[in-house]
Amino acid sequence: MASWWAKFKRAIFINFTTYAIYFLIWLIFLTCKKTYSKTNLEAPAHVVLFWHGRIAMMSFAYLHWWGKFKRHGKVIISDHKDGEIIARVIKFFGIGTIRGSSSKGGAKALINAFKEIKAGNDVIITPDGPRGPRHSVADGAVIIAQKQNVNIQILNYEASKFWQFKSWDKMILPKPFSAINFTLSQPFSVANLSLDEAKNLIKKKMGASDE
Repeated sequence: MASWWAKFKRAIFINFTTYAIYFLIWLIFLTCKKTYSKTNLEAPAHVVLFWHGRIAMMSFAYLHWWGKFKRHGKVIISDHKDGEIIARVIKFFGIGTIRGSSSKGGAKALINAFKEIKAGNDVIITPDGPRGPRHSVADGAVIIAQKQNVNIQILNYEASKFWQFKSWDKMILPKPFSAINFTLSQPFSVANLSLDEAKNLIKKKMGASDE
């Protein structure tokens, strides 16, 4: 009985939180002024990275670039409760997921990421997720790019006014009526680099900070 009740409460929490987040981010997005860099999505498939602290509004970057270039991408999302909520929210935007992380289901996520790249779909990763440390780069992002011989592009957004959470990733959520600038970097390669060299290059390209 206790197990059934716990599962019921968890399902209610996840469903309520999913819809609350979805409507909140749309409400904020519609009030804001948006700008996008003129960078194109590279073809064929590649790896796209953004910091976990920028996850709140990244679905709108997907709508803009992947919709514009009629591309498909899947985000690697962890299997824990927060990951389930994120997966459900981004599904509303037509974004697929690969479930797993470095701490749980990593091998399965890696294999599925390889399959997606081979199928022509981009693989989107928060290299410091799901639990940090903030602005660290997990091995998976490098392994996927090197093993599949594909380039990397960096997604980011900055807001003129925002709330910053006291979470490990210091997530920012733009305030209503602020200005949001979405950017997509030029593609770059980590081929022929050691793991540490590749991770340092990625951190540099992403503007890593410990602030």
